[in-house]
Amino acid sequence: MERITVFGAGAWGATLADLLARKGFPVKVWDVDVELLAQLATTRRRGKPPALVVHESVAFEKDLAAAAVDADVWVCVVPSFAVRELCRNLRASMGGVGQRVFVNCAKGIEEITLATPSVIYAEEFGQQHLARYAVLSGPSHAEEVCLGIPTSVVSASDDVATARRVQSLFGTRVFRVYTQEDRIGVEMGAALKNVIAIAAGACDGLGFGDNTKAALITRGLAEITRAACALGASPQTLAGLAGLGDLIVTAMSRHSRNRLFGELLARGRSVTDALKEVGAVVEGYRTCRSAHMLSQKIGVDMPITAAIYGVLFEGTSIQDATAQLLDRDPKPEIY
Repeated sequence: MERITVFGAGAWGATLADLLARKGFPVKVWDVDVELLAQLATTRRRGKPPALVVHESVAFEKDLAAAAVDADVWVCVVPSFAVRELCRNLRASMGGVGQRVFVNCAKGIEEITLATPSVIYAEEFGQQHLARYAVLSGPSHAEEVCLGIPTSVVSASDDVATARRVQSLFGTRVFRVYTQEDRIGVEMGAALKNVIAIAAGACDGLGFGDNTKAALITRGLAEITRAACALGASPQTLAGLAGLGDLIVTAMSRHSRNRLFGELLARGRSVTDALKEVGAVVEGYRTCRSAHMLSQKIGVDMPITAAIYGVLFEGTSIQDATAQLLDRDPKPEIY
């Protein structure tokens, strides 16, 4: 029975730890928030998602080395901006990843470097260890997974055996895990959909209808696909669970923090106030800056991302950003 350590006791990290423990795996959870760990150890609840009661066998460990040392599998569920720090601390305390499998669940693009989590992993642990790296992603709100509501995600790795190993680890009758080899496409879809979800939330806040939101999601997927394919991804990946699937759930769901953030902005909240009101990490906020910089670097047109960047970092109003998108010159749908 493989031993698993989950880094990150947020809603998704705690939910995955519970899922794995209920399958019989020995699971430890580490987090920088020692008060949260103490709360979970005592009550088995973290408040959000409200229905989650973490399995009694899950152990909570505040010392990173003690949490990591005897694990066969490391599961990274920290915010994307903390992935590099986690990898560096693990390298310092453990000497490297060794023979372990590293499963990344963080969704974002690092600021300044514009690196995805797999690139960060390769830079910190060595390119030769990428065969033991997998990304687990897809339309999967913790609020539904912890209730046993049927969910499907994808495990992607350069190495098919690693992808299948992760599939076996996490898969259940109601948490279905598919496999593939396009980690670039999966990570790009996971990161960029959060930016489009902010725009979808703005549609809700402005009182637009289903027509508008459907168009936004479709055109958002087009620019996500252009960017991902420019980096070597397959367009089929972006039409799958990690692309279209994750984009739909993040842009539409009442559970989506990114969608709520966009709605609050459209209802007149400042960026600072909207972030506070959401009350949890809004990955699309940081990723938007990275995505905008990346689009300029690789020469890919990403108009929705650019419009949201203007709102978040240049003081553009939601109304003006909407007008900019609607006033763009007509062009072929596929370009």
